[in-house]
This record gives sequence, C-alpha cells and structure tokens, in this order.
Amino acid sequence: MSSATSASPATSRPTTPQRSRARRILTSFGFQITLALVLGVVLGLVARQLGPLPDGSPNPLAATLGTIGDSYVTLLKTAVIPLIFFAIVASIAQLRRVTNAARLAGQTLLWFAITALIAVSIGIGLGVTIQPGARVDQTALTTAEPSTVGTWWNFLVGLVPQNVFGLTVSTSVDAETGAAVSSVGFNVLQVIVVAAAVGIAALKLGRRAEPFLTFTESTLKVIQRVLWWIIRIAPLGTLGLIASAVVEYGWEKLTTLAWFALAVYAGLALVLFVVYPTLLRSHGLSIRQYFSGVWPAVQLAFVSRSSIGTLPLTQRVTERNLGVPREYASFAVPFGATTKMDGCAAIYPAIAAIFVAQFFGIDLTIWQYVLIALVSVVGSAATAGTTGATVMLTLTLSTLGLPLEGVGLLLAIDPILDMGRTAVNVAGQALVPTIVAKREGILDVELYDAPRGDVPFADDSDDVAADDAPGRNGADAADRPTSDEFEGPAAPPQLQPSSR
Repeated sequence: MSSATSASPATSRPTTPQRSRARRILTSFGFQITLALVLGVVLGLVARQLGPLPDGSPNPLAATLGTIGDSYVTLLKTAVIPLIFFAIVASIAQLRRVTNAARLAGQTLLWFAITALIAVSIGIGLGVTIQPGARVDQTALTTAEPSTVGTWWNFLVGLVPQNVFGLTVSTSVDAETGAAVSSVGFNVLQVIVVAAAVGIAALKLGRRAEPFLTFTESTLKVIQRVLWWIIRIAPLGTLGLIASAVVEYGWEKLTTLAWFALAVYAGLALVLFVVYPTLLRSHGLSIRQYFSGVWPAVQLAFVSRSSIGTLPLTQRVTERNLGVPREYASFAVPFGATTKMDGCAAIYPAIAAIFVAQFFGIDLTIWQYVLIALVSVVGSAATAGTTGATVMLTLTLSTLGLPLEGVGLLLAIDPILDMGRTAVNVAGQALVPTIVAKREGILDVELYDAPRGDVPFADDSDDVAADDAPGRNGADAADRPTSDEFEGPAAPPQLQPSSR
C-alpha cells in the first residue's frame, strides 16, 4: 500500500526526456514563429473589432502592433546592406580556392530560368483555365494608372551605382498636408555590383589585399552575430506584422476579386508544394528536410512581405539547415533575393496580365503568351532593387501592349496576395542553391539530412553554445548544427566536389 502510494507521484510526474522534449518544442524558433502567427491573428481581429478612434486614427492596440511590425522589417533591412556587401566581397575573395566558380554561377542562372519558366507556365495555364477576368463584376472595379512603371531601360540604368552604398533618395508630396516627404532606400542590385567590383579588385591585388580580406571576414562574422540576434526576435516582429495585416486588410476585399485571388494562390501552391518537391526528389533530396529547413524563412517572408527583409534568415537556413557552402550561398542567395521571384515575377504577372486582357475584352495571341513567358524568365532582373510586384506587372503589360490602367484593378487585394508571393519567392531562393550544390557535389548532405528536433522546424540552439559542449540527445556539439556554424569556420573550405 505504502509502496503504491509512494510510486504514484513518480509515475504522474513527467520524465526527464519528456521535459527535455517539451523544452525543445517551446524554445524552437519554428514553434515560436507559429505561436506568434496565431497570437497575431487573434490580436489583429481584436484591434479590427475595436475600430479606429473618432478622429480616424488607429486605436492604441492597432497602432502598437503596426509599429512593432514596421520596426522589425526596418531593422532587418538596415542589416541587409552590410551583410550583402561583406558576404559577396568575402565569397569572391575565396574564389582563389575554387576551381568551378564560373560553372556555379552559370548553373545558378540556368536553374533560376528553369524554375521561372515552369512557374510562368503554370500561371498562364491557370489564367486561361480559370479566366478570372471574365468572372469579375466590372462595375465593382476602378481602373487607375500605376505610380511606377517598369522598363528595360530603367534596369540598364539601375546597374550603374549612384554611390558606394547603393542608396536612393525619393521625395513625394503628402496628399493631406501638402508637405514634401523624403525617404531613403537602397538598390540591392547596385550594392551587388559594387561588392563584386571590390571583391574582384582584391583578387587581382593578391597578397597586398590580405589585410583587407582579413578585416572583411572578421567584419562579416560580427555582422552575422548581430543578425542572429535580430533573427531571434523574429517572433515578436511576426506578431506585429500579421496582426497589422489583419487590421488593415481583413478579407472583405477578396470578395470582388475572389477568382483572381484563387488563381494566384493555386499557382503559388502548385509551385511550392508540387514543382519544388518534384525537383528535390529528382535530385535525390528529402522533401521533408527541405521544408523543415527552409520553413522559418518562408514564414517570415509571408508576414513581412519582403524578400530583402527576409534575406538574412534565408541565407542562414540555406547554409546551416540545407548544407549549402557559405562561399557559394553568400553569392547565390543575395543574388536570388533580387532576381529570383517565382511568385512576384512569374506566377502573378502571368495571371494578372491575362486578367487585364480578359477584363478589357482583348484576345491574346500565341505570340503574346510567349512574350509573357519571356518577360517572366528574364524580366525579373528589371525589377531588382524594387519592392512589390507592380513594377513587374507594368513591365509585362507594356511589353504586351495592354492597358496600364489595368494595374489599378488589382491594387485592392495586392497586399493579401503579396504574402503568398513573397513566401514562394524565398522558398525558391533557397531551393536553387541547394539543387546546384547537390548537382556539383558540394552540398553537405549530412547537414541537409541532420535531425532538426521533434518539430518540423530548424533546431535553433542558444547563441552561446560552446564548440565542445555536449549536444542534445547526448550528441557532441560538433555533430549537429549550432548557431556558431552560422558564423563559419576560421578557414572556409574549398568548393570541391564531395566524395559522397
């Protein structure tokens, strides 16, 4: 009797492995992001129900959530410029140890084009099949000229750096106050051009550039550590971003353009959950491992609606979770963040162009469908350094000779569609380097296939893990990815074909 009584508390108390598993789940980055998404939706619905203040301004809850979300995206974008610059300079400097650098760059561009062609083909097929422009109530929509138009000439001019940091300054007039408002941005493509020039110059200088390269590599490690701190507070930023999106947009605007939204999201789903897994499987890679590795970046991209803002996390999961060597990833991922956009530059403009043609009663020819595919494959470079898909859409419409005022038809629900578009963009930006690395025999397959804990997300440990500290599940720290691996070894390995 007494022994049974004494045993009862012990059997009801969670065992050490159970407590350890629960702790891993609660501290998992992916779990925290998911929890933030749920809480963000709830708080957004509450703030939306409260409504605006009598003077039309947002209520305190909505204003607070919006500030949190906007501040986090701003914080990420602030860190992007030094990350891209020093990462590209460092990676180009390592080319002296790499024998297949030109082939890697060519393969990257080739697979960018292949996946874009597949995505735009799906977009054209859905646009022709669903015919969203013929199913809409034309009296409920208003045409409007776009504020920005993408052109091939703007792309060529944009390649020339305006300054060493790629900074741009624009001035607009506030419609309510009439005051001039100036904003500072940056052209990522120009930053890449400048960084590439500096890196090539360092290569040409040889030994004389060694102090500069040492400084560059050390600075890059410092920037990556700061970025890791920013990424760790992503759940807070996610909460604010998704909540403010619910407050501002809701789902009412989807009613009029429901068929168009359905076509776009169907295309995004087909690319993300059918095309990408097929490509992974054809290269002998685990589909589950890819999604569990890339999912934190996809989640952040969905709520932030910014490939550039998500870039630090995209590069991190590509290197640490998917096993792509840093020397290659530091080139491919930033370059993909500016030119690899299957959502914004392939699926969306294809369906949107067909929608505009159907809305205005214009029959497209076979040649015009070919032009849609051509613009989507090579035209995303013309929108590098810009935000949103409007520029890409105007480039497509102008190339086809369709009315540019058709852009105004779709602006009402563009933010809602942009969430899905950006998520697919980021997934593709991590996919192509992974495939190319696998094809070239430089992918760390052991790291790609490494267990990531008990939940299907990246297994993020504390940022102060020691190199020789015991790892989880009794493994040594060296046998599993840690936050220190984000910084990389002191001497980056050569990109030579693996023996595996």
